[in-house]
Amino acid sequence: MNIMGHLQQLGRSLMLPMIVLPGAAIFLSLSGLPWAEMGMPGIPGHLQTAGEALFAFLPYIFAFGVAMGMTSNAGAAGLAALAGMFIYTGIINSSHYELEPTVFTGVVIGLVTSLFHEQFKTIKFPEYIQFFGGPRFVPLVVSAFSVIWGIVMVKQAPNLHNALIELGDVVSSGGGFGVFLFGFVLRILVVFGLHHLVSHVFWFQVGGYETDGAMVFGDLPRFFAGDPTAGAFMAGLYPTMMFALPAIAFAIIHEAREDLKPKIRKTFLTAALASFLTGVTEPVEFAFLFVAPYLFVVHALLSGFMMWLTYELGIRHGFSFSAGAIDFSINEHLATKGWLLIPIGIVFGLLYYVLFRWAIRRFRIPTPGREEGSHLDEWAGDIPYRAPLILQAIGGKENIHKMEACITRLRLKVVSDKRIDIKALKHLGAAGVIRLGGGNVQIVFGTYSELIREEMHKVIQRDISRVSFCSPMQGRMIALSEVPDPIFAGKLVGEGVAFIPDKGELVSPVNGIVIHIYPSMHALGIRTPEGLEVLLHIGIDTSQMKGKGFTAFVKEGDAVIPGQLLIKFDIPLIRQSSKSLATPMVITNADLVQSWSYAPFKSVKRGQTSVMSVVLKERSVGGDSE
Repeated sequence: MNIMGHLQQLGRSLMLPMIVLPGAAIFLSLSGLPWAEMGMPGIPGHLQTAGEALFAFLPYIFAFGVAMGMTSNAGAAGLAALAGMFIYTGIINSSHYELEPTVFTGVVIGLVTSLFHEQFKTIKFPEYIQFFGGPRFVPLVVSAFSVIWGIVMVKQAPNLHNALIELGDVVSSGGGFGVFLFGFVLRILVVFGLHHLVSHVFWFQVGGYETDGAMVFGDLPRFFAGDPTAGAFMAGLYPTMMFALPAIAFAIIHEAREDLKPKIRKTFLTAALASFLTGVTEPVEFAFLFVAPYLFVVHALLSGFMMWLTYELGIRHGFSFSAGAIDFSINEHLATKGWLLIPIGIVFGLLYYVLFRWAIRRFRIPTPGREEGSHLDEWAGDIPYRAPLILQAIGGKENIHKMEACITRLRLKVVSDKRIDIKALKHLGAAGVIRLGGGNVQIVFGTYSELIREEMHKVIQRDISRVSFCSPMQGRMIALSEVPDPIFAGKLVGEGVAFIPDKGELVSPVNGIVIHIYPSMHALGIRTPEGLEVLLHIGIDTSQMKGKGFTAFVKEGDAVIPGQLLIKFDIPLIRQSSKSLATPMVITNADLVQSWSYAPFKSVKRGQTSVMSVVLKERSVGGDSE
């Protein structure tokens, strides 16, 4: 794995432990309610303890989360990291220094554990001590490292303790410009999925604050510990996520074509609401990132400027997960001048809306809804059916070396990124595809990413026979029921889909053998190796044209592969001489099929993968391949 691959996996791993922090914020917020007046005077203390406990054990959570994230959820690695943290804590507590484990320590032990796991998980010893071999050796070697690490830290404790505090002073000396630079870099790194690397340093390591005799480090823990100077590296993100990104979503909606506006409105209102409430921004940001990267740079600069402005105004606010309205409300009681974020956000929201509407129109930026192929789609209930198609567009399970997911994107290590069909993935709802080199790929599906990974994992694990279909032509895919012919629409010939062609070329959707070509060349049949018989019928009532306007490039008995040219046809002549251009692609022996999956019914390219997928019944596996 190359450096970028390591970094993207580390970025995801650092995000995992943060999923527990919203619970801590909620407990601390609820502890401020008037429980005594409700007859429950002991509740505030319990809630306060619950919230503080999560922060107190944050180093252990990070050690466990990083170890699990870097080893694809290997239980032995997570256990070894916890064991290492217990040993390390025991050693430093026995010293005469007032030391506490930090998040930095947890990350180090988690990383070292993952390295040891990959190195020693298959280690073999002589049979009489093989009990300690394999994954069971990992906790032993991690424990040994933790002992050494603990001793080193005790020796260097005063220096390191002071260094962290001095680092915070150095960062603070940068003033507003330092905060601006952080905000700008944070947004730029979102493109590569590496923003957690820089945010982790500022949120969990920079700056120290003493509370109840213990030191806490990092902007986020210090904010929740009551440090009035904390929150500088978080407050300015609220205007971006609560107002600026939703404003971009509204600009995209209002600049969409009238015929596509209802669908775009539904999609981007959802994306805007997600950004406003939870601070999940990628579905909106990736809608314009690839079509107007210069606009994304402007967005990053404005985001950094908002952070600078909030810093100079003395606004301090924080969050447990991200800068959305939920965190804003829960943590407002700890903020300094937090209410000012609302008017600032409204002003910048209006600025973003006007700027993006002008830029989209002035530079003719093809944002979703400006062209037929919208990058985002609303299809949460359709995930189990699209997962096989997404898997095919990635190149099949044979192309996947490692598959993980974070909140908004699939993070893949593939055998060859050249086998990935980016157009098909966007057709299936991906907001963007990022190649990081070395086979490392990120596919942005928004907050459905984890559900997609789960469904793809189920598809990979199931021992079933599946046949995937490419698009046989360039045009628009429609449901078979929309074909203006009662025989095809009623599925009397078979089950499948249909296409309205934009270009007069028919290509093979599958591997197989041409078993029949009609004399008029308006239709042909292909038998797949699994025994499926696929009929491709160009137009409706085109048999009456008696071959005029059709040219075949294959003959009966020819073996064909997906994307291979089969027939060329004259679209204007067919439009003039037949009932319709609708071209059904149906499986005539549909009794062999157990289940069907379809991509969205919209524009497709010739040879585009993942437009239809079928699972065969068990009795059809290994069928006639002649």
